[in-house]
Amino acid sequence: MSHLYTGRASPRTGNATPLTVLKLFLVAFVAIAGTSVEATANAKYAGIVVDAKTGKTLYSNDADQLRYPASLTKMMTLYLTFEALDAGKISLDSPVPVSRHAASEPPSKLYLRAGQTITVEQIILGLVTRSANDAATALGEFLGGSEDRFGRIMTNKAHALGMTRTTFRNANGLPEPEQMTTARDMATLGIALREHFPQYYHYFSTRAFHYNGGVIGNHNHLLGRVEGVDGIKTGYTHDSGFNLVTSVVRNGRSVVAVVMGGRTGSSRDKQMKELIAKYMPKASTSGSGDLVAETRLAPTLGVVDLPKHGPRPEFRNPSAVRVALAYADDAMPVDFPMPDSRPVVGRQALIKTLQQQEHAIALPSAPATIETAAIAPAAAAKVDAMTTASTPDAPDGWVIQIGAAPDQASAVRLLEKAKASNKRLLASAEPFTVVYGDGGDRLYRARFGGFKGKDSAWAACASLKKSGYGCWATQQ
Repeated sequence: MSHLYTGRASPRTGNATPLTVLKLFLVAFVAIAGTSVEATANAKYAGIVVDAKTGKTLYSNDADQLRYPASLTKMMTLYLTFEALDAGKISLDSPVPVSRHAASEPPSKLYLRAGQTITVEQIILGLVTRSANDAATALGEFLGGSEDRFGRIMTNKAHALGMTRTTFRNANGLPEPEQMTTARDMATLGIALREHFPQYYHYFSTRAFHYNGGVIGNHNHLLGRVEGVDGIKTGYTHDSGFNLVTSVVRNGRSVVAVVMGGRTGSSRDKQMKELIAKYMPKASTSGSGDLVAETRLAPTLGVVDLPKHGPRPEFRNPSAVRVALAYADDAMPVDFPMPDSRPVVGRQALIKTLQQQEHAIALPSAPATIETAAIAPAAAAKVDAMTTASTPDAPDGWVIQIGAAPDQASAVRLLEKAKASNKRLLASAEPFTVVYGDGGDRLYRARFGGFKGKDSAWAACASLKKSGYGCWATQQ
């Protein structure tokens, strides 16, 4: 019998055969590498496995190196959507207008038509299954007012969650040179989605959904095929390679794993299965979770902030949304608290003004002027005259804004009503109005100043929100 094919040592010499040497070499190579061929031979590859109960990193390979997120970007788009839903700023039935830009996005897509609307829930399902680019863009424009502004909001939210190396430029993940992330940051986002929005997380488990007469399946082929997998998201562009973030809950253990830069979808899936099989048993069965701190509500804007009753302008371009929702300065830091809802005074007048502005490109860029108001006691019918200052003379320090109106008198009435119903809270607060825009584009913002610091301003906002007022705080 030839020893060359048995893999046994020669009984005469005791030395290993060539085949045995080769086998030993391969075993040693695999042991040293510790990962699949995908991980060791692909420069685009990055991966991580995180224990979702303790935060411990169970596996890491280039996890902090910059990579293109591709459609993993939509995880942040969905995070901000869930945040807006949770805050009551939108509902699952809210109609989302589709712009010409959104409709023109390349596949994957739902083939939406410019001018149509689609509900928030349909978009969520379209994102978690087909990873529809047109739907993601429409949602980003709806929430952010424009794709560019939504990208800034996404980036700020990422950094607030601890995703310090991530930059977003659009809502869908289509190629942008500056849109970068890391495997570790994507794991953080995956954990945040699970922890912060358990009431919406089930959408990531959707295997298929019906839309426009057809059935749309999920691109995540591990769902239903690997025990315990409950989401989250796939992604691919030429530059990124094949990406996948996966959540697994099994036998009291929980992990979030990330594979980025796969050469093919099948090799990416194979690598993910290997990571799950190897590191799931090493995850802890105890631990509180709560690994990603929740952050302040992002200042997403949308048509939902307009009156909920009566005529509503139909926005056909993102700039019109910005005009309509000029309650807050674009320059305001995006981590300041924003209204859960905004009371609107002079409703019909405001609607008419907004309809006239529908096709405006943008509000004038000139700085806002301040108009101070000496507000009479609530019982008095008369309001003292306003004076306009060429140099803003609003109160220094922290101020809060409770709404905006198409005319100054309406803004003053809103301030009077708020002060009358919150006498103790606003006893020492100074009411004033801020004019935004010029001519027919003017809106009057109703504000209170004189707060000693951030804490007192935020406390005032929290109390006013309970009374039904919209409120955000900022420092002058």
